[in-house]
Amino acid sequence: MVSIKDVAQTAGVSPSTVSHVINKTRYVSPSTTRRVERAIDQLGFHPSTLARALKMNRTNNLGMLVSSSTNPFFAEVVRGVEEGCYQNNFSLILCNSGNEIDRQLDNLTTLVQKRIDALVVMTNRSEEKFNEALQKVKGLPKVVLDSAPQEHACTLQDDSVLGGRLATNHLLSCGLKKIGCLKGPEGHPRSIDRHRGYLEAMSAADLPVNAEWSASGPLTVSGGYKAMSQILERGQMPEAIFAFNDLMAIGAYHAIQERGLRIPEDISVMGYDDIEYAGYMTPTLTTIKQPSFELGLEAARTLIDHLDNKVDMPPVIQLVPELVIRQSVRK
Repeated sequence: MVSIKDVAQTAGVSPSTVSHVINKTRYVSPSTTRRVERAIDQLGFHPSTLARALKMNRTNNLGMLVSSSTNPFFAEVVRGVEEGCYQNNFSLILCNSGNEIDRQLDNLTTLVQKRIDALVVMTNRSEEKFNEALQKVKGLPKVVLDSAPQEHACTLQDDSVLGGRLATNHLLSCGLKKIGCLKGPEGHPRSIDRHRGYLEAMSAADLPVNAEWSASGPLTVSGGYKAMSQILERGQMPEAIFAFNDLMAIGAYHAIQERGLRIPEDISVMGYDDIEYAGYMTPTLTTIKQPSFELGLEAARTLIDHLDNKVDMPPVIQLVPELVIRQSVRK
């Protein structure tokens, strides 16, 4: 294996000069820098990231914990984090817990042992056991996504209360008054916020909220199918359904259409997230765009700016959701 001493010998300089060229820790004349860079290229030398990490007490690695990398929304957030890392010469170590709390705790321990410089957490399950473990990791900058605010961490999210109002107000503006919800799991922070926005919009319109038109379930396709099926089996059919994410909306489509009902003629459907599939469904899905890629990018930039420039991280950063009008809501 080529060493820094081999590069120094080939370039005719000292090993410390090679180190200064690589790490940009001291001025080196342009001619000497070019000689070192030619030697590095000629020998195929790759600096030891481990040695650099030990010397500088920095690994330039971000860790990220997600509860499901198969969720298209989560995948876009991860892509944003990766882009933020790439733009700033950081690497991303990604761990997927599969919604298993023990695995989540093990992943957290593994990332800390790998000496990551900062951590991004995105989970749709807010387990107290995990929250306590997260708070015990002192001195590690953290950003949490899609979660309740955590002590000693920056919470980055869209304004889901506003998103819930946008969704409901659009349905109301189309003349729909009997509006139900496909809610996420009980206690899920974003679901609570979206439901609050829905209730605020219904109250402002002086319209009743019928509990028979709403059901809860996992934020998945099967969760949406089961929740929508429950509502349809009750017999009191709403005019419109606001699904708290697009995966639930996909499940709702299947439950509605297998009963011979039409979207939007019989039931209008509103989603949330604007995953890529939303524009290719039949009919195409009207939804609330949550800036998923931007959430991930902002998470990485916030942490790296804190590490590199000592910029304080605010307790909460909120991005603004937007209404995307397509074909699934009756006009």
